[in-house]
Amino acid sequence: MRAFVISCLLFWPVPFQGQTPGGMVDHITAVRGARMLDVKTGDYLSNAVILIQNARIIEVGSGLSIPAGAKLIDLGMATLLPGLIDVHSHLLARMGSGNQIDEYILNLAKKSDAYRALEGAADARLTLEAGFTAVRDVESEGSDYADVALRTAIDRGLVVGPRMQVATRAIAATGGYFPLQLSPGLQNFPRGAQMITGAVEARRAVREQIYYGADLIKIYADFVEAGSPNTKKQVHETLTGEEIRAIVEEAHKGGHRVAAHAMTREGIRNAVECGVDSVEHGNDVDKETLSLMSRNGTFLVPTSGGAWRRYEASSAAQRAAMEPAMEILRAEIVNAKAAGVKVACGFDASTEAAQGRNATELVSLVRLGLKPIEAIRAATTIGAELMGWQDSVGSIEKGKFADVIAVDGDPLVDISVLQRVVAVVKGGIPVKRTAAE
Repeated sequence: MRAFVISCLLFWPVPFQGQTPGGMVDHITAVRGARMLDVKTGDYLSNAVILIQNARIIEVGSGLSIPAGAKLIDLGMATLLPGLIDVHSHLLARMGSGNQIDEYILNLAKKSDAYRALEGAADARLTLEAGFTAVRDVESEGSDYADVALRTAIDRGLVVGPRMQVATRAIAATGGYFPLQLSPGLQNFPRGAQMITGAVEARRAVREQIYYGADLIKIYADFVEAGSPNTKKQVHETLTGEEIRAIVEEAHKGGHRVAAHAMTREGIRNAVECGVDSVEHGNDVDKETLSLMSRNGTFLVPTSGGAWRRYEASSAAQRAAMEPAMEILRAEIVNAKAAGVKVACGFDASTEAAQGRNATELVSLVRLGLKPIEAIRAATTIGAELMGWQDSVGSIEKGKFADVIAVDGDPLVDISVLQRVVAVVKGGIPVKRTAAE
Protein backbone atom coordinates (compact mmCIF):
# COMPACT_ATOMS: atom_id res chain seq x y z
CA MET A 1 0.00 0.00 0.00
CA ARG A 2 1.42 3.35 -0.95
CA ALA A 3 1.90 5.87 1.84
CA PHE A 4 0.06 9.12 1.50
CA VAL A 5 0.26 12.50 3.17
CA ILE A 6 -2.34 15.20 2.88
CA SER A 7 -1.19 18.14 0.85
CA CYS A 8 -2.73 21.56 0.74
CA LEU A 9 -5.99 22.11 -1.15
CA LEU A 10 -5.40 22.93 -4.78
CA PHE A 11 -7.45 25.47 -6.67
CA TRP A 12 -7.00 26.44 -10.29
CA PRO A 13 -9.48 29.29 -10.87
CA VAL A 14 -7.93 29.84 -14.32
CA PRO A 15 -6.86 26.50 -15.87
CA PHE A 16 -4.43 26.30 -18.77
CA GLN A 17 -5.43 28.57 -21.62
CA GLY A 18 -4.67 27.46 -25.17
CA GLN A 19 -5.85 28.79 -28.48
CA THR A 20 -8.25 26.90 -30.72
CA PRO A 21 -7.92 27.24 -34.51
CA GLY A 22 -10.75 29.76 -34.51
CA GLY A 23 -9.02 31.92 -31.93
CA MET A 24 -11.39 31.08 -29.07
CA VAL A 25 -9.81 30.53 -25.64
CA ASP A 26 -9.89 26.78 -24.92
CA HIS A 27 -9.39 25.45 -21.37
CA ILE A 28 -8.39 21.78 -21.32
CA THR A 29 -7.65 19.58 -18.33
CA ALA A 30 -6.86 15.87 -18.42
CA VAL A 31 -7.37 13.47 -15.52
CA ARG A 32 -5.46 10.21 -15.74
CA GLY A 33 -5.62 7.10 -13.56
CA ALA A 34 -4.72 3.42 -13.72
CA ARG A 35 -8.37 2.48 -14.20
CA MET A 36 -11.86 3.95 -14.13
CA LEU A 37 -15.07 2.29 -12.95
CA ASP A 38 -17.95 2.47 -15.41
CA VAL A 39 -20.73 2.49 -12.83
CA LYS A 40 -23.38 1.60 -15.39
CA THR A 41 -21.74 -1.62 -16.58
CA GLY A 42 -19.72 -2.42 -13.47
CA ASP A 43 -16.58 -2.86 -15.60
CA TYR A 44 -13.19 -1.18 -15.36
CA LEU A 45 -11.55 0.85 -18.10
CA SER A 46 -7.76 0.54 -17.85
CA ASN A 47 -5.31 3.40 -18.39
CA ALA A 48 -8.22 5.84 -18.16
CA VAL A 49 -8.00 9.40 -19.44
CA ILE A 50 -10.74 12.00 -18.99
CA LEU A 51 -10.57 15.19 -21.04
CA ILE A 52 -12.36 18.23 -19.62
CA GLN A 53 -13.35 21.58 -21.04
CA ASN A 54 -15.42 24.29 -19.34
CA ALA A 55 -16.26 22.04 -16.36
CA ARG A 56 -17.68 19.29 -18.62
CA ILE A 57 -16.26 16.01 -19.89
CA ILE A 58 -15.45 16.18 -23.60
CA GLU A 59 -13.99 12.70 -24.02
CA VAL A 60 -13.29 9.53 -22.01
CA GLY A 61 -11.21 6.57 -23.06
CA SER A 62 -8.34 4.18 -22.52
CA GLY A 63 -4.95 5.69 -23.30
CA LEU A 64 -6.39 8.79 -24.96
CA SER A 65 -3.89 11.23 -26.40
CA ILE A 66 -3.61 14.26 -24.12
CA PRO A 67 -3.53 17.56 -26.07
CA ALA A 68 -0.24 19.42 -25.96
CA GLY A 69 -0.20 21.95 -23.16
CA ALA A 70 -3.27 20.54 -21.39
CA LYS A 71 -3.22 20.74 -17.61
CA LEU A 72 -2.66 17.17 -16.40
CA ILE A 73 -3.96 15.73 -13.16
CA ASP A 74 -2.05 12.47 -13.01
CA LEU A 75 -3.46 10.20 -10.28
CA GLY A 76 -1.01 7.37 -10.90
CA MET A 77 -2.25 3.93 -9.86
CA ALA A 78 -5.51 5.22 -8.37
CA THR A 79 -8.98 3.98 -9.30
CA LEU A 80 -11.26 6.69 -10.73
CA LEU A 81 -15.00 6.91 -10.06
CA PRO A 82 -17.67 9.56 -10.63
CA GLY A 83 -18.19 11.99 -7.78
CA LEU A 84 -20.49 10.45 -5.18
CA ILE A 85 -23.98 11.69 -4.27
CA ASP A 86 -25.61 11.88 -0.83
CA VAL A 87 -29.35 12.39 -1.16
CA HIS A 88 -30.05 12.81 2.56
CA SER A 89 -27.70 15.38 4.06
CA HIS A 90 -28.15 18.09 6.70
CA LEU A 91 -25.16 20.37 6.19
CA LEU A 92 -26.50 22.96 8.61
CA ALA A 93 -26.90 20.48 11.48
CA ARG A 94 -23.98 20.27 13.90
CA MET A 95 -25.45 19.03 17.14
CA GLY A 96 -23.51 17.49 20.02
CA SER A 97 -23.65 13.88 21.12
CA GLY A 98 -25.84 14.37 24.19
CA ASN A 99 -29.60 13.92 24.63
CA GLN A 100 -31.27 14.36 21.25
CA ILE A 101 -34.04 16.69 22.44
CA ASP A 102 -31.74 18.85 24.57
CA GLU A 103 -29.12 19.16 21.83
CA TYR A 104 -31.75 20.21 19.32
CA ILE A 105 -33.14 22.91 21.62
CA LEU A 106 -29.64 24.22 22.36
CA ASN A 107 -28.87 24.38 18.64
CA LEU A 108 -31.95 26.54 18.02
CA ALA A 109 -31.49 28.70 21.12
CA LYS A 110 -27.77 29.49 20.94
CA LYS A 111 -26.90 29.70 17.24
CA SER A 112 -27.97 32.39 14.79
CA ASP A 113 -28.92 31.53 11.23
CA ALA A 114 -25.78 33.37 10.09
CA TYR A 115 -23.56 31.25 12.33
CA ARG A 116 -25.27 28.06 11.21
CA ALA A 117 -24.71 29.01 7.57
CA LEU A 118 -21.00 29.24 8.39
CA GLU A 119 -21.17 25.83 10.03
CA GLY A 120 -22.85 24.62 6.86
CA ALA A 121 -19.96 25.97 4.81
CA ALA A 122 -17.52 23.98 6.96
CA ASP A 123 -19.62 20.84 6.59
CA ALA A 124 -19.93 21.41 2.85
CA ARG A 125 -16.14 21.40 2.54
CA LEU A 126 -15.86 18.21 4.63
CA THR A 127 -18.51 16.53 2.48
CA LEU A 128 -16.83 17.50 -0.78
CA GLU A 129 -13.42 16.37 0.47
CA ALA A 130 -15.02 13.02 1.37
CA GLY A 131 -15.76 12.56 -2.33
CA PHE A 132 -19.41 13.63 -2.40
CA THR A 133 -19.67 16.19 -5.16
CA ALA A 134 -23.48 16.51 -5.05
CA VAL A 135 -25.98 16.41 -2.18
CA ARG A 136 -29.70 16.70 -1.67
CA ASP A 137 -29.95 18.63 1.61
CA VAL A 138 -33.26 17.59 3.11
CA GLU A 139 -34.03 20.35 5.61
CA SER A 140 -32.21 23.19 7.30
CA GLU A 141 -33.22 21.94 10.79
CA GLY A 142 -34.52 25.24 12.12
CA SER A 143 -32.08 27.56 10.33
CA ASP A 144 -34.85 28.86 8.07
CA TYR A 145 -33.54 29.50 4.51
CA ALA A 146 -29.83 29.50 5.33
CA ASP A 147 -29.43 26.42 3.13
CA VAL A 148 -30.51 28.49 0.11
CA ALA A 149 -27.76 30.99 0.94
CA LEU A 150 -25.22 28.17 1.25
CA ARG A 151 -26.25 26.64 -2.08
CA THR A 152 -25.99 30.03 -3.79
CA ALA A 153 -22.59 30.77 -2.23
CA ILE A 154 -21.26 27.43 -3.50
CA ASP A 155 -22.70 28.00 -6.97
CA ARG A 156 -21.01 31.41 -7.12
CA GLY A 157 -17.66 30.07 -5.94
CA LEU A 158 -17.68 31.99 -2.66
CA VAL A 159 -17.27 28.83 -0.59
CA VAL A 160 -16.17 25.30 -1.42
CA GLY A 161 -18.78 22.56 -1.39
CA PRO A 162 -20.80 20.04 -3.37
CA ARG A 163 -23.55 20.83 -5.84
CA MET A 164 -26.71 21.19 -3.76
CA GLN A 165 -30.45 20.78 -3.90
CA VAL A 166 -32.12 22.17 -0.78
CA ALA A 167 -35.44 21.51 0.94
CA THR A 168 -35.36 24.58 3.24
CA ARG A 169 -37.70 24.34 6.25
CA ALA A 170 -39.53 21.00 5.72
CA ILE A 171 -43.20 20.55 6.63
CA ALA A 172 -44.59 18.73 9.65
CA ALA A 173 -47.92 18.39 11.42
CA THR A 174 -48.37 20.83 14.30
CA GLY A 175 -46.63 19.22 17.25
CA GLY A 176 -44.99 16.65 15.00
CA TYR A 177 -41.32 17.59 15.06
CA PHE A 178 -38.54 19.10 17.18
CA PRO A 179 -38.27 20.94 19.46
CA LEU A 180 -40.25 18.86 21.93
CA GLN A 181 -41.09 19.44 25.59
CA LEU A 182 -40.92 23.24 25.39
CA SER A 183 -42.69 25.46 27.88
CA PRO A 184 -46.05 26.63 26.45
CA GLY A 185 -44.94 30.19 27.19
CA LEU A 186 -42.27 30.01 24.48
CA GLN A 187 -44.65 30.58 21.59
CA ASN A 188 -42.05 32.32 19.40
CA PHE A 189 -39.25 29.81 19.96
CA PRO A 190 -37.74 28.64 16.63
CA ARG A 191 -39.14 25.42 15.18
CA GLY A 192 -37.24 22.69 13.40
CA ALA A 193 -39.82 22.55 10.60
CA GLN A 194 -42.74 24.59 9.29
CA MET A 195 -45.71 23.14 11.17
CA ILE A 196 -49.11 23.06 9.51
CA THR A 197 -52.67 21.94 10.14
CA GLY A 198 -54.94 21.21 7.19
CA ALA A 199 -54.59 21.18 3.42
CA VAL A 200 -54.78 24.96 3.04
CA GLU A 201 -51.80 25.53 5.32
CA ALA A 202 -50.00 22.66 3.59
CA ARG A 203 -50.34 24.33 0.19
CA ARG A 204 -49.29 27.68 1.59
CA ALA A 205 -46.15 26.16 3.12
CA VAL A 206 -45.15 24.58 -0.19
CA ARG A 207 -45.67 27.84 -2.05
CA GLU A 208 -43.70 29.82 0.52
CA GLN A 209 -40.77 27.43 0.53
CA ILE A 210 -40.54 27.29 -3.25
CA TYR A 211 -40.83 31.08 -3.42
CA TYR A 212 -37.84 31.43 -1.07
CA GLY A 213 -35.69 28.98 -3.00
CA ALA A 214 -36.56 25.35 -2.20
CA ASP A 215 -35.52 22.84 -4.88
CA LEU A 216 -37.61 20.09 -3.30
CA ILE A 217 -40.10 19.68 -0.47
CA LYS A 218 -39.42 17.58 2.62
CA ILE A 219 -42.29 16.34 4.78
CA TYR A 220 -42.64 14.43 8.02
CA ALA A 221 -45.21 11.78 7.18
CA ASP A 222 -44.67 10.63 10.75
CA PHE A 223 -42.27 11.42 13.58
CA VAL A 224 -40.98 8.90 16.08
CA GLU A 225 -39.09 10.15 19.12
CA ALA A 226 -36.33 7.69 19.94
CA GLY A 227 -36.71 6.03 23.31
CA SER A 228 -34.12 5.73 26.06
CA PRO A 229 -33.29 2.62 28.09
CA ASN A 230 -36.12 3.55 30.45
CA THR A 231 -38.70 4.87 27.98
CA LYS A 232 -40.53 3.61 24.92
CA LYS A 233 -40.47 5.23 21.51
CA GLN A 234 -43.21 7.81 21.11
CA VAL A 235 -45.03 8.55 17.85
CA HIS A 236 -46.03 12.21 17.58
CA GLU A 237 -48.57 13.98 15.39
CA THR A 238 -48.66 12.71 11.81
CA LEU A 239 -49.64 14.46 8.58
CA THR A 240 -52.97 13.27 7.21
CA GLY A 241 -53.45 11.84 3.75
CA GLU A 242 -55.32 14.98 2.75
CA GLU A 243 -52.39 17.15 3.85
CA ILE A 244 -49.78 15.01 2.08
CA ARG A 245 -51.80 14.89 -1.15
CA ALA A 246 -52.10 18.69 -1.10
CA ILE A 247 -48.34 19.02 -0.60
CA VAL A 248 -47.52 16.56 -3.38
CA GLU A 249 -49.96 18.15 -5.82
CA GLU A 250 -48.68 21.66 -5.11
CA ALA A 251 -45.02 20.63 -5.36
CA HIS A 252 -45.44 18.55 -8.51
CA LYS A 253 -47.21 21.40 -10.32
CA GLY A 254 -43.90 23.21 -10.50
CA GLY A 255 -41.75 20.13 -11.03
CA HIS A 256 -40.57 19.91 -7.42
CA ARG A 257 -40.15 16.49 -5.84
CA VAL A 258 -41.30 15.46 -2.37
CA ALA A 259 -39.15 13.54 0.11
CA ALA A 260 -41.02 11.94 3.01
CA HIS A 261 -39.49 11.17 6.37
CA ALA A 262 -41.41 8.02 7.28
CA MET A 263 -40.50 5.31 9.78
CA THR A 264 -43.75 3.67 10.88
CA ARG A 265 -45.62 1.19 8.71
CA GLU A 266 -48.67 3.46 8.58
CA GLY A 267 -46.66 6.60 7.83
CA ILE A 268 -44.70 4.93 5.02
CA ARG A 269 -47.82 3.51 3.39
CA ASN A 270 -49.66 6.82 3.69
CA ALA A 271 -46.78 8.72 2.07
CA VAL A 272 -46.42 6.25 -0.80
CA GLU A 273 -50.15 6.13 -1.53
CA CYS A 274 -50.20 9.94 -1.64
CA GLY A 275 -47.50 10.06 -4.32
CA VAL A 276 -44.26 11.15 -2.65
CA ASP A 277 -41.10 10.68 -4.69
CA SER A 278 -38.89 9.16 -2.01
CA VAL A 279 -39.24 7.55 1.40
CA GLU A 280 -36.49 8.56 3.82
CA HIS A 281 -35.54 5.96 6.47
CA GLY A 282 -38.52 3.64 5.92
CA ASN A 283 -37.27 1.12 8.47
CA ASP A 284 -40.61 -0.56 9.18
CA VAL A 285 -41.68 -0.85 5.54
CA ASP A 286 -43.57 -4.03 4.65
CA LYS A 287 -43.34 -6.07 1.45
CA GLU A 288 -46.74 -4.90 0.22
CA THR A 289 -45.71 -1.25 0.43
CA LEU A 290 -42.36 -2.02 -1.21
CA SER A 291 -44.27 -3.58 -4.10
CA LEU A 292 -46.33 -0.39 -4.40
CA MET A 293 -43.15 1.71 -4.29
CA SER A 294 -41.68 -0.36 -7.12
CA ARG A 295 -44.79 0.14 -9.26
CA ASN A 296 -44.92 3.88 -8.49
CA GLY A 297 -41.19 4.45 -9.01
CA THR A 298 -40.79 5.65 -5.40
CA PHE A 299 -37.18 5.68 -4.23
CA LEU A 300 -36.02 4.38 -0.84
CA VAL A 301 -33.28 6.15 1.15
CA PRO A 302 -32.55 3.83 4.11
CA THR A 303 -30.07 6.10 5.98
CA SER A 304 -28.64 3.02 7.70
CA GLY A 305 -25.09 4.30 8.13
CA GLY A 306 -25.60 5.98 11.50
CA ALA A 307 -26.97 2.82 13.10
CA TRP A 308 -24.25 0.74 11.46
CA ARG A 309 -21.54 3.13 12.72
CA ARG A 310 -22.85 2.80 16.29
CA TYR A 311 -23.09 -0.98 15.91
CA GLU A 312 -19.50 -1.27 14.69
CA ALA A 313 -18.22 0.85 17.60
CA SER A 314 -20.12 -1.12 20.25
CA SER A 315 -19.04 -3.88 22.59
CA ALA A 316 -20.18 -7.46 22.05
CA ALA A 317 -22.91 -7.04 24.67
CA GLN A 318 -24.11 -3.79 23.13
CA ARG A 319 -24.16 -5.39 19.67
CA ALA A 320 -26.32 -8.19 20.95
CA ALA A 321 -28.81 -5.61 22.25
CA MET A 322 -28.75 -3.79 18.90
CA GLU A 323 -29.12 -6.92 16.79
CA PRO A 324 -32.96 -6.77 16.51
CA ALA A 325 -32.71 -3.23 15.09
CA MET A 326 -30.01 -4.34 12.66
CA GLU A 327 -32.20 -7.22 11.50
CA ILE A 328 -34.94 -4.69 10.69
CA LEU A 329 -32.45 -2.75 8.56
CA ARG A 330 -31.26 -5.91 6.80
CA ALA A 331 -34.85 -6.89 6.02
CA GLU A 332 -35.61 -3.41 4.70
CA ILE A 333 -32.72 -3.41 2.26
CA VAL A 334 -32.96 -7.06 1.17
CA ASN A 335 -36.73 -6.82 0.66
CA ALA A 336 -36.41 -3.52 -1.23
CA LYS A 337 -33.84 -5.09 -3.55
CA ALA A 338 -36.08 -8.10 -4.12
CA ALA A 339 -39.04 -5.85 -4.91
CA GLY A 340 -37.05 -3.83 -7.46
CA VAL A 341 -37.20 -0.60 -5.45
CA LYS A 342 -34.45 1.89 -6.31
CA VAL A 343 -32.25 2.41 -3.23
CA ALA A 344 -30.35 5.70 -3.00
CA CYS A 345 -27.49 6.61 -0.67
CA GLY A 346 -28.14 9.09 2.15
CA PHE A 347 -26.07 9.22 5.34
CA ASP A 348 -28.20 11.65 7.39
CA ALA A 349 -25.31 13.32 9.22
CA SER A 350 -26.51 15.79 11.85
CA THR A 351 -23.65 15.96 14.36
CA GLU A 352 -20.22 17.50 14.13
CA ALA A 353 -18.64 14.04 14.45
CA ALA A 354 -20.65 12.59 11.56
CA GLN A 355 -20.18 15.36 8.98
CA GLY A 356 -17.83 14.25 6.21
CA ARG A 357 -18.24 10.55 6.99
CA ASN A 358 -20.86 10.06 4.27
CA ALA A 359 -19.22 6.94 2.81
CA THR A 360 -20.16 5.08 5.99
CA GLU A 361 -23.55 4.68 4.33
CA LEU A 362 -21.98 2.78 1.43
CA VAL A 363 -20.23 0.37 3.78
CA SER A 364 -23.48 -0.11 5.66
CA LEU A 365 -25.49 -0.84 2.52
CA VAL A 366 -23.05 -3.58 1.56
CA ARG A 367 -22.92 -5.09 5.03
CA LEU A 368 -26.72 -5.14 5.07
CA GLY A 369 -27.30 -6.82 1.74
CA LEU A 370 -26.28 -4.88 -1.39
CA LYS A 371 -23.42 -5.84 -3.66
CA PRO A 372 -20.60 -3.23 -3.83
CA ILE A 373 -21.60 -2.14 -7.36
CA GLU A 374 -25.23 -1.76 -6.20
CA ALA A 375 -24.14 0.45 -3.30
CA ILE A 376 -21.95 2.51 -5.63
CA ARG A 377 -24.87 2.97 -8.00
CA ALA A 378 -26.99 4.09 -5.02
CA ALA A 379 -24.48 6.93 -4.63
CA THR A 380 -24.07 7.68 -8.34
CA THR A 381 -26.60 6.80 -11.05
CA ILE A 382 -29.58 6.21 -8.75
CA GLY A 383 -28.85 9.26 -6.62
CA ALA A 384 -28.57 11.36 -9.77
CA GLU A 385 -31.90 10.00 -11.02
CA LEU A 386 -33.64 10.81 -7.74
CA MET A 387 -32.36 14.38 -7.98
CA GLY A 388 -33.38 14.64 -11.64
CA TRP A 389 -29.75 15.35 -12.50
CA GLN A 390 -28.98 12.14 -14.42
CA ASP A 391 -27.97 14.13 -17.50
CA SER A 392 -25.30 16.07 -15.59
CA VAL A 393 -23.86 13.90 -12.79
CA GLY A 394 -23.66 10.32 -11.58
CA SER A 395 -21.30 8.79 -14.15
CA ILE A 396 -18.16 9.67 -16.09
CA GLU A 397 -19.50 10.32 -19.57
CA LYS A 398 -19.14 12.86 -22.33
CA GLY A 399 -21.23 15.96 -21.68
CA LYS A 400 -21.55 15.51 -17.92
CA PHE A 401 -19.89 17.61 -15.24
CA ALA A 402 -16.29 16.57 -14.68
CA ASP A 403 -16.87 15.40 -11.11
CA VAL A 404 -14.32 12.68 -10.44
CA ILE A 405 -12.88 11.02 -7.34
CA ALA A 406 -9.97 8.65 -6.87
CA VAL A 407 -9.33 5.87 -4.36
CA ASP A 408 -6.33 3.67 -3.70
CA GLY A 409 -7.78 0.19 -4.13
CA ASP A 410 -10.71 -1.70 -5.60
CA PRO A 411 -14.14 -0.63 -4.29
CA LEU A 412 -15.76 -3.67 -5.93
CA VAL A 413 -13.69 -5.86 -3.63
CA ASP A 414 -13.50 -3.60 -0.57
CA ILE A 415 -16.21 -0.94 -0.42
CA SER A 416 -14.49 0.69 2.56
CA VAL A 417 -11.83 2.23 0.29
CA LEU A 418 -14.49 4.85 -0.50
CA GLN A 419 -14.02 6.09 3.06
CA ARG A 420 -10.45 7.03 2.11
CA VAL A 421 -10.75 9.17 -1.00
CA VAL A 422 -7.33 10.38 -2.19
CA ALA A 423 -8.42 12.94 -4.79
CA VAL A 424 -11.53 14.96 -5.64
CA VAL A 425 -12.13 16.92 -8.83
CA LYS A 426 -15.30 18.99 -9.17
CA GLY A 427 -16.11 20.49 -12.55
CA GLY A 428 -12.53 19.85 -13.66
CA ILE A 429 -11.05 21.73 -10.70
CA PRO A 430 -9.07 19.72 -8.11
CA VAL A 431 -10.35 20.41 -4.59
CA LYS A 432 -8.47 17.66 -2.76
CA ARG A 433 -5.31 15.76 -3.58
CA THR A 434 -3.08 13.48 -1.55
CA ALA A 435 0.46 13.00 -2.70
CA ALA A 436 2.82 10.05 -2.34
CA GLU A 437 5.69 10.41 0.08
